[in-house]
Amino acid sequence: MKRLFFLFSFSTLFVSAFAQQAQPPMQHAQPLVVDLTRASIPIQPTMWGIFFEDINLAADGGVYAELVKNRSFEFNAPLMGWKERKDHPADGSVLVINRQQENPANPRYVRLTHFSDGAFGLSNEGFRGMGIKKDEQYHFSVFDRPQAAVTLRLELRTPDGQIIGSARLPLGPLPGASPSGTSAPTNWKKDTISFTATTTEAHGQLYIWMEGQGTVDLDMISLFPQHTWKERPGGLRADLVQLLADLHPGFIRFPGGCIVEGRDLANRYQWKKTVGKVEDRQLIINRWNTEFAHRPTPDYYQSFGLGFFEYFQLAEDIGAQPLPILNCGMACQFNTAEVVPADELAPYIQDALDLIEFANGDTTTRWGALRAAMGHPAPFHLKMMGVGNEQWGPQYIERYKIFTKAIKARYPDIRLVNSTGPNPDGEMFNFLNDTLRQLHADVLDEHYYRSPDWFLQNAARYDHYDRNGPKIFAGEYAAQSDKAVSPVNKNDWQCALAEAAFMTGLERNADVVQMASYAPLFAHVDGWQWTPDLIWFDNLRSYGTPDYYVQKLFSNNKGSAVLSLAHGGKSLAGQDGLFGSAAIDSNARALILKLVNTTNQPLLVDLQFKGMKKRPAKGMATVLKAQQPDAVNSLDDPTRISPVEGEIFFSGKTPNTVLAPYSFTVIRVNLK
Repeated sequence: MKRLFFLFSFSTLFVSAFAQQAQPPMQHAQPLVVDLTRASIPIQPTMWGIFFEDINLAADGGVYAELVKNRSFEFNAPLMGWKERKDHPADGSVLVINRQQENPANPRYVRLTHFSDGAFGLSNEGFRGMGIKKDEQYHFSVFDRPQAAVTLRLELRTPDGQIIGSARLPLGPLPGASPSGTSAPTNWKKDTISFTATTTEAHGQLYIWMEGQGTVDLDMISLFPQHTWKERPGGLRADLVQLLADLHPGFIRFPGGCIVEGRDLANRYQWKKTVGKVEDRQLIINRWNTEFAHRPTPDYYQSFGLGFFEYFQLAEDIGAQPLPILNCGMACQFNTAEVVPADELAPYIQDALDLIEFANGDTTTRWGALRAAMGHPAPFHLKMMGVGNEQWGPQYIERYKIFTKAIKARYPDIRLVNSTGPNPDGEMFNFLNDTLRQLHADVLDEHYYRSPDWFLQNAARYDHYDRNGPKIFAGEYAAQSDKAVSPVNKNDWQCALAEAAFMTGLERNADVVQMASYAPLFAHVDGWQWTPDLIWFDNLRSYGTPDYYVQKLFSNNKGSAVLSLAHGGKSLAGQDGLFGSAAIDSNARALILKLVNTTNQPLLVDLQFKGMKKRPAKGMATVLKAQQPDAVNSLDDPTRISPVEGEIFFSGKTPNTVLAPYSFTVIRVNLK
């Protein structure tokens, strides 16, 4: 009892939450020895990053701030998302016109004809509605070809029809239109107007009324808020990008994921169709459109307003290295498994070579000039690229060899990330792992969607990997509260805590594991296909899950080199239910400890610092915890599980501390 009283004198931060209720007995872990005499394993700047895929309305309807769905009428059902509107006694018609030969990238547009008095037009439902904010300015734009002098009356409305913002946009006839309006003009113009919303509404709609009789052609109908990320016109949703920036990620992997492969090769991701003018980018169906019977999303397409240029720009904005993943001539093997014959891979390889030129090339080159024309003359400093996403089998190895030879011949310094398949074990994994190691691959991409217990049991997975072999990219991981692909998976604390325990093993083996990213990244609460996900949002709000805060604590407390953290002479990887890693931050001259208590009891930990001349008197501690393993965050309670920071005071000959039950604690000790 005397010892317990002594502990309270210097560990108030950790036990105050339990002081007013009956507590389980304090458990005493063996001493933890931190060796500061050597830090021989550097932690790469890329250690903790983010994985982006356009799943769960992550791009259109998510981080890409466009509010109009199917703005260029290119969905398979051209008027999906649109609805004809009439004011009595108005009458008119809507005609969808296809100009495939004239403009194959954007073939469709609509022709509105108004025959009578009143108003006639269209409304757009947005992506599960439009998130409208009071006093926010909205920028409307449209490509139009009026054949007569007409006016577009624009209205933002609530679901019950209340007008919460409006503007009138006159459209004069263009040269080439006859006075009678019988012949269409040959040229298009872009018109814009801005207006301010008077009310906040999560499920707004845009109404476009045509006033005046006549005919007008409309295409690329668009609506953006003023306050995008960095105030860029036609840019990204600021709150979602801020959540990414707050992670301080070392890299961003894009654009996926299975959408790189496509259900078939015709629907694969082709980066060249996602750059240049937005109106010239060719929309395709999203491969998650009909993937899951339990979450069908027939209105899920990719407009590519968020394309490769914007991905590179985003990486630069948030200080992350870009990691693009390219199709290697293989469609998704869970779907069609379509492949291009090896002797017909030249266009795919050229895409890879041209992407490097687009990212890094001089402005005198073809693709470097396009980058400059898009507003970025300086290179993006691309250093790595993925060949294929989640492929497996001998056909992947055949393509890996061809791609590697061609890319390394021209760009020997580009590091290539290579697939080890969708699972972290089994026959497919073993074949790829063994073969790629024999071929001296640069980086192996391992994926794990497993139970929390798997993550705890595999915290020492990399302790015995070959230190001289390929480096590891933990490219996709997330603990599953139910099972992979289950619609009832939750981002609960048990999963996040297991991931934190596993991540201590990744950090401890930073000489082998040089990159890691949770997946998937984003999910719209009304439009998801896959769960769990790191960040959830609706049309107005967003929040980080407990998993998000685990990622943030690791990334924001990365350190520069690994230190030995021993428990009973062995690396700390689950003894007494405790997991941990240690690092030194040479720039800040700080010791960083990451400790995970997976038990339901407080743990007393004796810390011993080998090589420290004077024991520390205090440090800073950040604690992430929940009393119940199934606790979650939500839009209404976004920070229920979030970090709490405070000072920690050490006392006595040995710096001791108490770790709360079910907790992840980061301790920083100043070494200056």
